[in-house]
Amino acid sequence: MMNDGKKMEPSSSNTGFFQPLPTLANQWLDDVSLQRVSRVFLPPSILSSVSPGLRKFGEEVLDQQIFDWVTDAERNLPYLRGNGRDAFGRPLKSTGSELVTTEGWRKLQECGFRNGVIATGYDTGLGEYARVVQFLRLHLWEASCANTTCPGAMQDGAARLLQLHLTSPGLLNPLDTVQRRVFQNAFDHLTSRDPTEGWTSGQWMTERTGGSDVSLTETIATFDPCPPPDSTPLADTEEGIPLGPWSISGFKWFSSATDSQMAILLARTAPDKGVSAFYAPMRKGTRGGKGGELNGVIIQRLKNKLGTQSLPTAELELKNMRGWLIGEEGKGIQEIATVLNITRVHSAVASMGYLGRGLGIAKAYALVREVGVGRGRRARLCEHPLHMRTLANITVEYHGLMLLTFFTLSILGVDEHPQGGATEGNKGALGVPKERVGPLLRVLSSLHKAYVCETAIPLVYGCMQALGGVGYLLNSESEQMNVARLFRDACVLAIWEGTTDVLASDTLRALKKKESLEAVDWFVKHSLSGAAGKLSKEMGDGAEKVSSEWGALRTRLKTEKAETLLPEARQLVFRIAEILITSLYLIDMGSNPGREIEAMCLRYMVKRGLVGQGVSSGVETEGLEMDAAIVYGSTQTTFMKQGGSKL
Repeated sequence: MMNDGKKMEPSSSNTGFFQPLPTLANQWLDDVSLQRVSRVFLPPSILSSVSPGLRKFGEEVLDQQIFDWVTDAERNLPYLRGNGRDAFGRPLKSTGSELVTTEGWRKLQECGFRNGVIATGYDTGLGEYARVVQFLRLHLWEASCANTTCPGAMQDGAARLLQLHLTSPGLLNPLDTVQRRVFQNAFDHLTSRDPTEGWTSGQWMTERTGGSDVSLTETIATFDPCPPPDSTPLADTEEGIPLGPWSISGFKWFSSATDSQMAILLARTAPDKGVSAFYAPMRKGTRGGKGGELNGVIIQRLKNKLGTQSLPTAELELKNMRGWLIGEEGKGIQEIATVLNITRVHSAVASMGYLGRGLGIAKAYALVREVGVGRGRRARLCEHPLHMRTLANITVEYHGLMLLTFFTLSILGVDEHPQGGATEGNKGALGVPKERVGPLLRVLSSLHKAYVCETAIPLVYGCMQALGGVGYLLNSESEQMNVARLFRDACVLAIWEGTTDVLASDTLRALKKKESLEAVDWFVKHSLSGAAGKLSKEMGDGAEKVSSEWGALRTRLKTEKAETLLPEARQLVFRIAEILITSLYLIDMGSNPGREIEAMCLRYMVKRGLVGQGVSSGVETEGLEMDAAIVYGSTQTTFMKQGGSKL
């Protein structure tokens, strides 16, 4: 057959059309939302000082070597050597049940240590901004680290808990000389940037009796300061750190840092006391807790999970594990809350890291993928009005979630550095007064994780769908565009560290406290009053509706009993999150004005029913140029001029 004088040729495995691979851009330069939140929550002096390092790290996380390590960690999953027994069925006594991890996993952990993804949070030179800077770095790293940030999250939480006990003179249970040396040694390892010295940590709470409910903990701790001589040393003579005077035995149903060098765990010391918190080294007899015999730990089996498959998650039996009591007996839940405050923001930032990378992949794909648009015409997806409207809507949601997440991080940073002050005009805390910081964090800690991790899942799915069928494939041969892996791993973030319902219930309890409710009330009113007189009529009407709706919610929270509100806790908490996000959008508009941020804010308010139907129709008729500005940024839309639109 002939067509316009040209002979038709069939395609083959090596000839015919091949879709060009999308090229991922450095997210620090390309992600409009990441740029905006850094300007909202960091003063110019801090931002200018950290930007070169973030730009460099943004390049490093996209290096082919990093993706090769990710593929290795995903293909060669962790396993127990011999299932913990030798060829004749005897337990492997020399090292216990030995966990084997892949080189890719270990190399990615080392990369995280070198780049200070945890240590940055303890950089005293950054003060109250250390957490924001740390999590900007983590945001870039999440999608390239093959889940090594999960043990990193617990490493961070453990470091913060030990730091509090090392630096708080008013504790009821002050540290003696030996325990102070033990805690300081662990803290130094947890915050090290040296991969040969750095530790991760486990966080062992979950037992067969319940997930987030630890009230029926069956792990028992007994004070036994005279253990057998061969179980005393933890390290060589250079460190000489004793294992601890408590003997801990029990069964932990879920451990997501099985290769860690230490753990923070819960155990019961007496029938009439609540659970207590303990620090326990993972191994004994070697320097830095690496290698050597396990400290009374038997790895029963590894879990087989939908996602996070590169992450070694195990069931652990503890038999005479030696450890140290943290704080008072029976006060373990209060101690572990410090760890949870940290691990929950890690979960939210991981969700945002996956979503940000997913959007980056979808944006890059839209620049190179052509589709038919009728009558023999073709156009790139970035020139297709429906596709760009879809990506623009995802971007609007993403930016709202980023604002809520980094607001929480900002408040966390100020809470950890009260000496820096949280005064009016303080950029790090958006002007939140000192006395409001703690109560506001009590609400945000649960609220932001519940809302962000749940809401992000369908948005990551939308990024996967933006690639069509190829998005559903586990593209390990082109790991940089493996958005299916990101979606699979994102699903767990709404489950661990407290499911959405558990966290909604916890947020409701926090909001029933007068000081917490007043802190949220202050912030909503503060943000709305700051925006007054600067908004268009439509957004001004929306701001008034926010004020009215928040007033009604506040009244319900003050007057109705918790048990009456509990069935609605998820809806109430989600609506409060949307009110906070709208308030943060208005703050962002005021500090970084621009046509696209106004459009993003208006679209968010329309979707949440905060402005009328007349405005809805106006938003829906906004054209391709505005959608492109939202997705790619007003200064990054030069692709529109590359040959012009083909529609």
